[in-house]
Amino acid sequence: ELFAMFSNSVTNGGKTTLAEKLKNMLPNCDIISQDDFFKPESEVETDERGFKLYDVLDALYMDEMVASIRDWMKSPASSGVVTEPQNTCDNLKNVYILIVEGFLLYNYEPLNELWNRRYFLTLPYEECKRRRSTRVYQPADTPGYFDGHVWPMYLKYKSELEENASMQVDYLDGTKSQEELLSYVYSDIIQELNKLRE
Repeated sequence: ELFAMFSNSVTNGGKTTLAEKLKNMLPNCDIISQDDFFKPESEVETDERGFKLYDVLDALYMDEMVASIRDWMKSPASSGVVTEPQNTCDNLKNVYILIVEGFLLYNYEPLNELWNRRYFLTLPYEECKRRRSTRVYQPADTPGYFDGHVWPMYLKYKSELEENASMQVDYLDGTKSQEELLSYVYSDIIQELNKLRE
């Protein structure tokens, strides 16, 4: 039995950490990360201000990402993922869980029908900018890049999601502690899995 979830987030919202911690707690759980599908810098478009447009779908090999997800779903047992987390009910032993984490997932149509749960980590502007400034990127952020490209694209994307009435998304407050977020998402997933097994 397969169960797939998305973890989406504003930049530096904590999705990768959350995904890794969930992987260690859930049975037969694997992660596919959108960051692994970025095109090389030479293939990413530059706008008139000189900003590399990384926060758009065209900066990613999305076809390859979809293929990887579908390959996993065809044969999850062959992915080599076997975890025996504590506190997992016996009735979940034959469940395979895929977490797909990234910053630009929910308005890519070919993926939308695949997911059982969608989570979206949000952050206010100041906290997001502060976290972004502590990270080292390759290539490095150019001056004004966060305000000129990253934040506007996040607002545009989030607004598109909120306008899509058919999209069931659970918005999470990224300023909460990792423990609180982890506890909430873990409980939610277990509840959903038990519903599926009934």
